[in-house]
Amino acid sequence: GSRGLKMVTKAKLKYEPVELDPELICEYARTRPQELATYSVSDAVATYYLYMKLIHNFILALATIIPVHGDDVLRAGSGTLCEALLMAEAYRAGVVFPNKPVENPITFVDGRLVETLTYEGGRVECLRVGVFRKEFLEDFPIDPEAVDILLADLEKTLKFFVEIEAKKKVDDCTNFQEILDECRSKLERLKLGNTADGQVPDQPGRVLWREEPLIYHLDVGAMYPNIILSHRLQPTAMVTEDFCAACSYDPEEAKCQHRMKWKARNDLFKATKSDVQQIRAQLEGSTTQRYEYKDYRGAIRRVTYNELPEADKAKQLIDRVKFFCQKAYKKLKTSHEEVREDIICQRENSFYVDTVRNFRDRRYVFKGEVKKWTKEMKKWEGTDNLAAIRNALDMMALNDSLQLAHKCILNSFYGYVMRKGARWRSMKMAGITTYTGSSLIKEARAFVERVGLPLELDTDGIWCMLPMSFPDKFKMKFQDGSTEELEYSNTVLNVRVHDKYTNHQYQDFNKTTGHWEMHSENSIFFELDGPYKCMVLPASTEEDRMLKKRYAVFTDDGDLSELKGFEMKRRGELRIIQIFQEEIFKQGYFLKGKTREEVYNHAGEVANRWFDVLDTKGANMLDEEVVDLISEKKSMSKSVEDSGGLKATAITCARRLAEILGSQILQDKSLTCHLIISEKPFGAPTTERAVPVQVFNAEPKVREALLKKWLKDPSLQDFDLRSTIDWDYYKKRLGVCIQKIITIPAVSQGCMNPVPRVPLPEWLMKRVRVWNDPRKQKDIRNFLSRAAEPTPKRKAAEIEDLGGDDTPDATARRRPDTTPTKTLAAASPAAGLGEDPLGWVRHQQRYWREVRAEASKSPWATVAQKLSGDFFSVQNGPLLTSPWHIVGVETDHSDASCLHAWVTTQDAKRMWRIAVEVDRKVFVSMHHEAAIAFLKSEAGGAAERVELVPPRNQTVETLLKLRLSEVVFQQEVRQNAAVFMDGVTNMFEAEVP
Repeated sequence: GSRGLKMVTKAKLKYEPVELDPELICEYARTRPQELATYSVSDAVATYYLYMKLIHNFILALATIIPVHGDDVLRAGSGTLCEALLMAEAYRAGVVFPNKPVENPITFVDGRLVETLTYEGGRVECLRVGVFRKEFLEDFPIDPEAVDILLADLEKTLKFFVEIEAKKKVDDCTNFQEILDECRSKLERLKLGNTADGQVPDQPGRVLWREEPLIYHLDVGAMYPNIILSHRLQPTAMVTEDFCAACSYDPEEAKCQHRMKWKARNDLFKATKSDVQQIRAQLEGSTTQRYEYKDYRGAIRRVTYNELPEADKAKQLIDRVKFFCQKAYKKLKTSHEEVREDIICQRENSFYVDTVRNFRDRRYVFKGEVKKWTKEMKKWEGTDNLAAIRNALDMMALNDSLQLAHKCILNSFYGYVMRKGARWRSMKMAGITTYTGSSLIKEARAFVERVGLPLELDTDGIWCMLPMSFPDKFKMKFQDGSTEELEYSNTVLNVRVHDKYTNHQYQDFNKTTGHWEMHSENSIFFELDGPYKCMVLPASTEEDRMLKKRYAVFTDDGDLSELKGFEMKRRGELRIIQIFQEEIFKQGYFLKGKTREEVYNHAGEVANRWFDVLDTKGANMLDEEVVDLISEKKSMSKSVEDSGGLKATAITCARRLAEILGSQILQDKSLTCHLIISEKPFGAPTTERAVPVQVFNAEPKVREALLKKWLKDPSLQDFDLRSTIDWDYYKKRLGVCIQKIITIPAVSQGCMNPVPRVPLPEWLMKRVRVWNDPRKQKDIRNFLSRAAEPTPKRKAAEIEDLGGDDTPDATARRRPDTTPTKTLAAASPAAGLGEDPLGWVRHQQRYWREVRAEASKSPWATVAQKLSGDFFSVQNGPLLTSPWHIVGVETDHSDASCLHAWVTTQDAKRMWRIAVEVDRKVFVSMHHEAAIAFLKSEAGGAAERVELVPPRNQTVETLLKLRLSEVVFQQEVRQNAAVFMDGVTNMFEAEVP
């Protein structure tokens, strides 16, 4: 984070430097010069030792790489150093330096003025909040289909590790089959689940597995450099179709066109090209409008638009276009994203790629040296050989500095190509690099979601939890006595990366033969870090929003391994918030307790203790301690006079500070304002209630006069610091921090609020009420009980009570038509519902899955596809995804067999008129012999025999049910034609419209 010299000295050199308030420097120069000199020397000493310990070796290492002097290395940025290195390598390879590009600020895309042209970068996302520890049970929704994929690819995965990662032969592995069998047995157990719940309620087809987790970080080692190397990406290799058409190589024969995708993101002004041309014509034609312009001598001149330099002309034109868009279109700009495809030439001079590869390989060498000398130091620890220990420490520091220097430059190769003014600049190459990396991480997340729980997505990795029973780490033994550690989850992802992201068109020029040789290349590999003991992910106070890049990770030893994004690492944050976070994280309060409830209670104790400080207004503290806890120090980048009409607490404090120290400070830049927020004037914005702390050190009369003026209270009598402070404001600030880290995650994970004084957000309270609502649907197992199976008995029903074709006979006849005839699930279970309810439910779940699979193969699936491409098109999409609300029904006078229904949906803003054909249900009473003859005839194919009680308890011999269309009904029944034959005694009709 951003820290001052004093804080860095405390953290890195482990001693307390002499500190002095900047406001006291002038006074000490007059009255206590010795202490001021000590303070000055203390800063010089701290700066020197920080440089020698942390910076000198690094600069020396960079100077051995970059072809410039050490002082230039110290002053220059990474982009400048990267370009100096590339120029040296280009000179060595005989490549001409390209000129620095000059961009036209006025460009158009699709007939609209461009504000920015950029691309989609890496995606960072938080997926869960709360405390996750390896001792706490987690519910894993396992996808059996994903496990089947792992089982099918199991042997291929293990062979990939041996041959590609370990670079050995499968035949040399002595326990290959043993590890293969162990992995297979673990995966097969995962498919079955281990809980009584069976299926996951909100995720059909998933199996619930409840177990302690393994917390891992799966990240791609040097992702961007390895993407560049694998796909031979370099700025000069980005070519077009026209370039390839004029090339001496035949692209189809040479196969040197490697096509890759990237996502462009354009911010376009609403103004069209004609609008911009009219505005430009107005500016050029105006002779009265003048603009201030500083010439080469520094003199300010007022000139017309045509006399301005081109850069200033473009600035004035864009400002005028912005004003026009706000007035004419009521909107400044719109953003557009599109996926594009570009060509990377695989036969371009490879000096850029070779430079990146050399740096990567040399860094691996230095990292190996660090590990070597670390082992050497551990060997000599505990002995009297101080010279060997000192030599090992020096070599560790030297090689670590060299590998860090190489890492710094290696990571700059990607950022350099998007640097404005860079000689080798290519937005397309940068976009392809980030889009490939983003796609790779998204696919890794999609797979992890099927066998585990993802927690956080980084630019180049994913934090996740896997079940403890998931295949983890194995020792592979080889015939030469060596061993290699197989990290199964890591290798699974590597196999998929190499299947999809391998460049099969990579070409190298063979100087011996004079020909280009093509081969496959992929150096993108995942690396596994962990398992870790605990991971803490804070929540956002806003609904449906997650905090990105903010988490804490603890190792099994209880050490804080990684802390990212919290306020304790920011300069200028409230000291009480920083101390609260330092205590709760560095003292391991999230590692205490045996349950989540206990963990949050321990963390809540810390929060309550610091909240008590604000509740009691620091009753047990000195004024200096209170000021240290709640005051803020803010540095201004510009002077108050240059800030214009901006409103901020620092600007208000600076203006009020000028009333104490003099108006000359309003012209000073980098002014540090030490302030508190006052309670008065009531209702005023926070920016108007900033009070400089220095006023409480002023003479009593001055302090009273200024506080009455600033607080706008002429009758003010209490001028004490604690009476002035707005304690509710600071409670709110601390409360928001407590909400993010403790209370919202606790309630989200089903625990009670451990800090009741900090209220939960309204949106979370609403969700809690829904979760705890006793009227929500119960689990079906609550209604299952052991009972004797009743004897099947057919029950008669009234014809008028029929709501559809749901009679027992009809149901029995329907089932064989829609279910598989010979399947494992269709077989009868070993135990009945009363003997083994859980086993019966699991059997039925398998049966239902097979029914769904068969239903998806039925002709109705084809019909649905045809409908979705015909009537249910894009504009009619809500009809497929939302329930229908029938507004009205009307008859079609021209077609008696058709009704027209007016329907709408919840989300749609329109109505549809849909034609509905309604069948007639007719029941025919016949003599027994006549009914048998009718059923055997061709006309009786659509009839079925039913046992129902007719209206008014009329007696019937045989009752047949016919389902007739309206047309047939009108023609046959109404006209007493084919239906009224010999043997018919009566007719009934159900559901009469």
